[in-house]
Amino acid sequence: MITFPKPDMEQYIKTFTIANFTVSPDEKQLVFSMNLNGHFNLWAMDLPNAFPYQLTSINQSCHELIYDKKGQFMIAGFDQDGDENTQLYALPPNGGVLKEIVHHENCRNFYPILSKESNKLYYSSSKGNPSYLNIYCLELDSGKESTIIQGTEASTLLMDVSPEGTRYLFYKHFSNTNTRLYMKDGDNEFCLTPQTDRQHTANEALFVTENMVYLLTDYDSDYSYLASYDLETHTFTKLKELEKESFTSLRLDKKNQKLYISTEKGVEDQLYSYNLNNQDWEQIETPFSIIEKMVVAESGNLYVLGKTATAPTNIYTFIDQKWAEITHNKVPGVNPSDLVEPEIVKFSSYDGLEIEALFFKANEDTANGQLIFWPHGGPQFAERKSFRAMFQFFLSHGYSIFAPNFRGSTGYGLEFMRMVEGEWGNGPRLDNIAALDWLIKNGHAQKGEIILLGGSFGGYMSLLLHGRHAEYFSMVVDLFGPSNLFSFIDSVPEDWKPVMDEWVGHPIRDKEKLTEFSPISYIGGMTRPMLIIQGANDPRVVQKESDQIVRALKEAGREVEYMVLEDEGHGFSKKENEIAVYNRILTFFEKHLHTLNRV
Repeated sequence: MITFPKPDMEQYIKTFTIANFTVSPDEKQLVFSMNLNGHFNLWAMDLPNAFPYQLTSINQSCHELIYDKKGQFMIAGFDQDGDENTQLYALPPNGGVLKEIVHHENCRNFYPILSKESNKLYYSSSKGNPSYLNIYCLELDSGKESTIIQGTEASTLLMDVSPEGTRYLFYKHFSNTNTRLYMKDGDNEFCLTPQTDRQHTANEALFVTENMVYLLTDYDSDYSYLASYDLETHTFTKLKELEKESFTSLRLDKKNQKLYISTEKGVEDQLYSYNLNNQDWEQIETPFSIIEKMVVAESGNLYVLGKTATAPTNIYTFIDQKWAEITHNKVPGVNPSDLVEPEIVKFSSYDGLEIEALFFKANEDTANGQLIFWPHGGPQFAERKSFRAMFQFFLSHGYSIFAPNFRGSTGYGLEFMRMVEGEWGNGPRLDNIAALDWLIKNGHAQKGEIILLGGSFGGYMSLLLHGRHAEYFSMVVDLFGPSNLFSFIDSVPEDWKPVMDEWVGHPIRDKEKLTEFSPISYIGGMTRPMLIIQGANDPRVVQKESDQIVRALKEAGREVEYMVLEDEGHGFSKKENEIAVYNRILTFFEKHLHTLNRV
C-alpha cells in the first residue's frame, strides 16, 4: 500500500480567497474576485460549468462588484496595492480591458448602484468633500454628472435608490455606534428612525416599493431588528426582533416577496427569511457559519459567499430549499480532519463582565505546548468562526491560539460595542489581562511563556500589553498597529476624522488619557523580542506608526525586527507577501523559542 507524507505546512497558507462576487441576471455567469494566480483578479464560471476563467489581469483587489440589470456589463471597483482609493470601471461579461467610469485621483469611491434601466450610476465619493463625502449620479450615456446629496455633519453614504429613481436612502456615519438613516424625497430630507438623544444605528435598508422601506436598526434596543417605514403615512414599525441576536444584512427576493436576513449571534451568523405577504418567519440552516455577502437573482434564487472556521470562502446557491456549493474552494492538499475547529469558552473579566472567546487547540500529534494570544482588530469587530489561513498554518506547526472578544466587539449588543469608545487602552486591555489570567489559572499556559500576536487594533493592543504587562509574554508580533494615538488620529483618512473624537479621543481635551493609552509611552516596559510588520500603502495605520516605535525601540536598545511590504496596504492582497509574512513570523517564533529552551 502506498503511504503519503503529511502535507507541507505551507499548504495551509496557499489557500485561495474569494473576496467578492456577483451573478448575471440570467444566472448563466458567476463572477468573483479571487487570488487564483497569487493576486486578486476577477474570474468567472459559465454556470453550470464549474471551471473558472480569468476576466482581468490587473492583479488588484476588487472592492465593489455589481452586474447591470440587462446583463450587458459589470461595474467593478479596484484600488492600487492596498491604498483603498477605489476607482470604478466598466467591464464586459467576457472580460478584457477595463473602461474608466469614475476615476478621481486620491479619492475613495463607494457603493455603486445602477438605475433600473442601467443608464445611471449612483455612488458615494470623497471627491470634493473628503471629510463628509457626497453622493453623485453619473449618466452613463452622456457622461453628465450631478451631485444628489452634499454630505454634512458626518460621512454620508448611499444605501438604495427607489424603483422609479425619485427617492434616495442614505445614512450618516457619526460613529460605529451612531448611524442615522435618512430619506431624500425631492427637496425634503428626513430621518427614518424616531428622533431620540439615545445613540443608535441604522446601517441596512432597501426599497420594497416606491413607498415602502425595510430597514435594520437598534433604535430603542440593544440589538438590531427588522423594521419598516411607510412613506405615505410616515410610520415607523418594528416588525421582528430576536433575543441577543443582531440583524446585519438584508436582501429582497422581489419575485417571491420575501426578505433574506442574516444575523450576528456571538461568533456565528444565522440566516432567516421573512414573507412580506403573511409575515411568516423562517430560520434557514446553512452549511457555513459566516456570511460575507448575499445576492438574490431575479428568479428568487439566493447566492451566498460563506465560510467556516475550517473551510475557506465559497459561493453557495439556495434553490428549492436546498444548498449547493458552486466553487469548491478548499485548503489544497490537506485533509479537512487535520483542520482545527475552535472551542467556544466564556470567562469573567475584572468587573464581572462575561467575555466570550474562541480557543483553537493544536492537534495532539502536532502540539508543541506553545500558545498564541490573539487580540482581534477593529476594535468594533469580533473573532468569529471564520477561516484564517494564518491560524491553521500556526496550528499545523503545533501552536494553539486563544482569541477573546473583549468589550467593544460586535455581536454582543450595542452597549457592549460602545464600551471601547474613548477607552481603547483601559477596559479592552483589562479584559485581555483577565483572559491571560484565565488561561494560566486553568493550566493552558504559563506566565511569561505566552506568545502575543495581533493586527490593526490587535497590533495596537499587542504593543500596549507588551509595554504595560511584559511579564506575561515570551515574544511579541505587531501587524500594522497604531503606536501613538496622537499621530494615529492625525493620519487616518479624512472621512474618518469626524468620528475620532468619540471613537478614540480628542488630542487636547483628552491629552492625558491618550498619552496613557499610547503604546509608545511604554517603551521602557517593552523587554521581550519583537517583530513589527507594516504595509507601506496602508491608509488606515500609516507607516509612520510603525516607523516611530521601531525607531524608539532601537534607540532604547531593544531587540526588534522590522518588515515593510512596499506593495501592500492594511492587510495582504498578494499571496507571495502573505506567505512571506507568515514564514517570517514562524521563523521569529522558532528562533526565540530555541533561545529560551537553550537558556
